[in-house]
Amino acid sequence: MAAPGAFMGAHLLMDRAYEGDSTRLLAESFGLTPVVPPKRNRTAPWDYDRQAHKGRNMVERVFNRMKHHRKAATRYDRLDETFLANLQLILIAIQLKNTSKTN
Repeated sequence: MAAPGAFMGAHLLMDRAYEGDSTRLLAESFGLTPVVPPKRNRTAPWDYDRQAHKGRNMVERVFNRMKHHRKAATRYDRLDETFLANLQLILIAIQLKNTSKTN
C-alpha cells in the first residue's frame, strides 16, 4: 500500500460516466486531481485539463491492443512476476509493430 500523500497532485483521468460528485470527492480525498469533463446538463460545470484528458484515449487504445494477446487477456500465469514480464513483452511487440508501420 502506498504511503499517505504518495499521490498528491497526480492526475486521475476519468471517463465522463464517473464524473459524479461523490467519485470526484473520493479521488480528491486521496490527494488526486480528477480530470473529467462535466456532463452537459451540469448547472455548475468545472474546468478541467483538456490536454491531459486527451491522453486517456491513448491509454485505452493500448489496453485494447494488449487484450488482443490471449495470454494477457486470460492471465494464465501463476506468478505476478511472470504476468508482468509477459505484459512487458506484449508492450514491446506492440511498440515494434507500430514503429514498423511508420518506417
